[in-house]
Parts: sequence; C-alpha cells; structure tokens
Amino acid sequence: MRKLEQTWRWYGPNDPVSLQDIKQAGATGIVTALHHIPHGEVWPLADIQERKRIIEDAGLTWSVVESVTVHEEIKTKGARVDEYLQKYNETLTNLAQCGIKTICYNFMPVLDWTRTQLDLTMADGSKALYFDWIDLALFDIFILKRDEAQTAYPEDVVKRATLRFDEISEQQKEELANVVLMGIPGEKNVELDALKASIDTYKHIGKDGLRDNLVYFLRGIAATCEDNGICMTIHPDDPPYPILGLPRIASNGADFDYFLNAVPQRFNGVCFCTGSLGASQTNDLPAILENIKGRVNFVHLRNVRKDAIGSFYEADHLDGDVNMYKIMKILVAENQLRSTAIPFRPDHGHQMLDDLNKVTNPGYSAIGRLRGLAELRGLEYGIVGE
Repeated sequence: MRKLEQTWRWYGPNDPVSLQDIKQAGATGIVTALHHIPHGEVWPLADIQERKRIIEDAGLTWSVVESVTVHEEIKTKGARVDEYLQKYNETLTNLAQCGIKTICYNFMPVLDWTRTQLDLTMADGSKALYFDWIDLALFDIFILKRDEAQTAYPEDVVKRATLRFDEISEQQKEELANVVLMGIPGEKNVELDALKASIDTYKHIGKDGLRDNLVYFLRGIAATCEDNGICMTIHPDDPPYPILGLPRIASNGADFDYFLNAVPQRFNGVCFCTGSLGASQTNDLPAILENIKGRVNFVHLRNVRKDAIGSFYEADHLDGDVNMYKIMKILVAENQLRSTAIPFRPDHGHQMLDDLNKVTNPGYSAIGRLRGLAELRGLEYGIVGE
C-alpha cells in the first residue's frame, strides 16, 4: 500500500533545525517558503531555484510551499487587489516552472496564528504552546483596548481577566502582547496600531465580505493553477473562531463546504490541520475529513487538549482531544486512491530534552517534532498493515 509522504517544515538557511537534522528524522519532503520576500511581492525564479538547489543538495525534495502569503490588499479587496493578484499569479507560475505545485496559504485577517504563551510547562517538564481565553481577554480589553472587547466575553472570563491584569507586572503584560502579535519566524510581528486599524477595516467587511473576497482570490488564480497543475491548500483558522473582532471563514465543515462549492475546480483544496480544527469545541474532525477528503492536498497532524472554557494547549501528537487513529485511517484509505502520495507533516512539537537549552522557533524545535513524526509514522504503518 502507498504510504503518505512524510514532510517537515523548514524556515530556510537560518532555521536552527538543519536539513541534515531533518534527513536524520526520516522525513523526505521539505515544506518551506521564501520568508525574505515581502508579502505580496513576486518570488523571483532565481530565488526559488536557489532554495530548491539547497534542499536537493541535501538529498531532500521541496514538496510543499508554506506559505505564499496572501496580501491584506487581497483579503480586504482593496484598491490594488488586482495588482496583487497578478503578482500572486506570477509567483505561482515561477513555482510551477520549478516543479513545485502544492501551495499552502491562509485567509486569516492580519494575524497568521494566535497563542498567548509559548512555554507552558507540561507534567514531564517539556514545554508547549498555549491559548488561554483569560489572557486573550486581558490583551483585548486592557492592552488593545478594543471598543467592543468588554462585551465579547462571558462575564466570568472578563472578571478573571480583570483580576489577572491587576496582578501581573508590566513586563508580563508586554510579553503577552508580543506573543499575541507574533508573526511567522523570519517575518516581522504585527504592530498594535496596525492591528487596531485592521480590526476597524474588517468590522465593515464582516464574515460574508471576507468569504466573497476569498472566492474572488480563488477565481483570480484559477487559470494559472489549472494551466500549471497547481494544488492550492487553505490552512484552517488558528484558532478556529473569531478573535479580537476579526472574522473567520475557514473554521469548520460548513466553511469548507461553502468555498469548495463556490469554486469547485480540483485545484481549490484544503490543508487539513487537526490542531487548528481540533481547538473547536464543536468540530467533529473525522466527519469533516470524511466529507472533504477528496479535496485535501496537504495535512498537518498535531493534537490539542481543551479545558471547560475552550482554552487549549498543544498536546502530544497521539494524546489529546483529536482521535488521531480515526484521522489516520481515513487518510490512509484516501491515499490509496491518489496517483501521488498526500504530504503530511508533524505539526509543532513540545520543546524537550536538549532543545530546552536551545533557542528554537515556537512549536518548531527538532526533538518534539521528531517524536511526533515517529509516533505518526508508527500509527500509519500499523493501519497499513491491518
């Protein structure tokens, strides 16, 4: 039986985890991007070729681009939307010319992902990423000072956030803000004033408007994708619900159904991220995957564990609220129907063992992901051998 393609996210030559490390972990495919190119600008063919050469010289394959970032002008359908769509099409064409045809992206407003703590200590001493509703409310109400923030949370959450704000130091408040505003490694963080301005912009766009803008984007790149055999994979919202007054349009099965039906061409697909979708208290992940499995072009496998109010930490890959066995079983079956293997990567991992003494990209230390990949590989092999 055909096995899934084992891949690994790499942030380029400045990543603390080397290509040699990745090769020793057993992955064969690299998931990377040209983070030095400003959002929205064309990726030069020479830069793509050079990155591909570095990867192939290490005996690996550049399997997936994560991400070709969608410029805010496209997400808001601003005055220069068509200019940025043309640039996006040029980048896709250049990537396809180099044989790189699986492209991950997201359509989250402003913030690519959101956590409130990067080093929550687990029972075994390892450290995990954490999203705490109390701290997010604290940031929203007292640091961002959004007008509607006070009424956006349950009364108990507001009360607890108020008490915590009075207790923590100015340094802790600054650290929280830095974590919430953190961007992708190798790219600059979001500024507080820019976030405030964007929240006002998206207040007028709303969920329906953002959905329309996603469809406009997909239709604007459809010809390029179909002519070049490109598979687009939208990453789910992380976390999968509106935060800080920003709308979300890729958080659940209904969202997927909407844009997959609106743009039914095969190029329009999904990056199925179990960690992002699993942070919802209502998503049935096996049911969602079963429904859209034919449109899944890339997979992120990680786990989360939630508390009563929906705060969550990133758990071990096989030990959280997500039933990874059921997910893997569906993926293995779907993979047999494909002409090429579906790429997956162990998404995030605990900072552990020697990595506790190293500076690592949040969620992307080597050993935690090595453990995750080994567990997921074993789970797949067990299912394949059934």
